[in-house]
Amino acid sequence: MASKVSCLYVLTVVCWASALWYLSITRPTSSYTGHRQLSSVSIARKNVSFGNIRTRPINPHSFDFLINEPNKCEKNVPFLVILISTTHKEFDARQAIRETWGDENNFKGIKIATLFLLGKNTDSVLNQMVEQESQIFHDIIVEDFIDSYHNLTLKTLMGMRWVATFCSKAKYVMKTDSDIFVNMDNLIYKLLKPNTKPRRRYFTGYVINGGPIRDVRSKWYMPRDLYPDSNYPPFCSGTGYIFSADVAELIYKTSLHTRLLHLEDVYVGLCLRKLGIHPFQNSGFNHWKMAYSLCRYRRVITVHQITPEEMHRIWNDMSSKKHLRC
Repeated sequence: MASKVSCLYVLTVVCWASALWYLSITRPTSSYTGHRQLSSVSIARKNVSFGNIRTRPINPHSFDFLINEPNKCEKNVPFLVILISTTHKEFDARQAIRETWGDENNFKGIKIATLFLLGKNTDSVLNQMVEQESQIFHDIIVEDFIDSYHNLTLKTLMGMRWVATFCSKAKYVMKTDSDIFVNMDNLIYKLLKPNTKPRRRYFTGYVINGGPIRDVRSKWYMPRDLYPDSNYPPFCSGTGYIFSADVAELIYKTSLHTRLLHLEDVYVGLCLRKLGIHPFQNSGFNHWKMAYSLCRYRRVITVHQITPEEMHRIWNDMSSKKHLRC
């Protein structure tokens, strides 16, 4: 079995390299569909229902799973589900996470489930490559919305829906991105503490208190007609936040009746405000790049803008020098 998996992995890496080279030479970068175009998409809703929804949704999440792992939590209920937002071309980043902090077997006696979140790409070659990758690693879920920056909110809601539907008995969930390094020791033992009673209605990360940016040149531009208020509710940076698993279903249900915004972390903050859940500030979550030092990285939970190569170096250094004191 090990040799079979190794051969499949090598084949996948070769195929990915060939496909990405071909795409970079022969095809221009695709322009993706933004959230304003989603209303024209007519897709049958998967047969998943939640109780206590009495009014007609204004924001129905009407997408089917193209790739799913519905049995991932059947045998053992995870203590932690990690949802990682990624794009089709980021195979190296996904593999680096699988081989470092995202390895599901890092902690004996603590079940961790790692999943990568994707939409549907406009390029069929990339979709096929992700399907092959999924057949090897069984850690990818995909719904049939267009994968784009403006649809990051849909990607996060897909993860919430998946947890609520297929893994509702998990204790905690982390949402993060594929360029984040996570100090799992700090996350598991210092923040979540497996030997303590699990929290409920819990949400923490790097809390931001801010307002809409009206400059159309900004990546985070928010039109006044889409969000007229001058302030956002407190929200956690989408680079990494933690919540108790019961919150996944609460956010998903609330999203069905909350006007969609393309800024994912702001949108989750809006849902939390409706739910009366206040996100807690945690200084261990960093949403910026930090120069590496062993002692500095030992004190944090997340660090942003980490390349696959850096991820391996940081992980190997921290793993091999656990005996050193800072």
